[in-house]
Amino acid sequence: MANRKAVIFCSANRNIDSLFEQTAREVVRAVCSAGYDIVSGGTEKGTMAVVAGAAMEYSGHHKGVIPRFMAEYLTPDADEVVWTDTMSERKTEMRAGTCLAIALPGGIGTLDELMETLTLAKLKIYPGKVVAYNVNGFYDPLREMLDHLVETGMLYREDRALISFPSNVEELRELL
Repeated sequence: MANRKAVIFCSANRNIDSLFEQTAREVVRAVCSAGYDIVSGGTEKGTMAVVAGAAMEYSGHHKGVIPRFMAEYLTPDADEVVWTDTMSERKTEMRAGTCLAIALPGGIGTLDELMETLTLAKLKIYPGKVVAYNVNGFYDPLREMLDHLVETGMLYREDRALISFPSNVEELRELL
């Protein structure tokens, strides 16, 4: 087992472009080859399923964190499962012990996980790196919003620097 852990936030939607599934596999492969074990949301849905399967393939270790009310969606690709009662507990448990948080393209749940993690990094509660994987410019609107917050004085420049937006595996590897 690797010494480091990375949490990957991503989509539970099954009806998305296959590019996002391919991207998930590439990211997991890069992260695992850099010596990280993977933590994710633990369901068999969407890119979460891809992340879980790829983690087992490339690392041999995948920790899935899932609320009890979603038990029917538990991925079979987890060698460790942590059950929670709420989504808030899930986010906390997913981040626990990780030193890297990567948000792949996803919906409002992924945005919630990403923004809470960035906020915790700003408050020096989350010690890891925060990454929004920006395949095909997916996170460009968020990057522009954060830059706007800096320009208007709502966000300190040093806090904006806490999040990276790599757009390909080579840029991601440089952050690892």
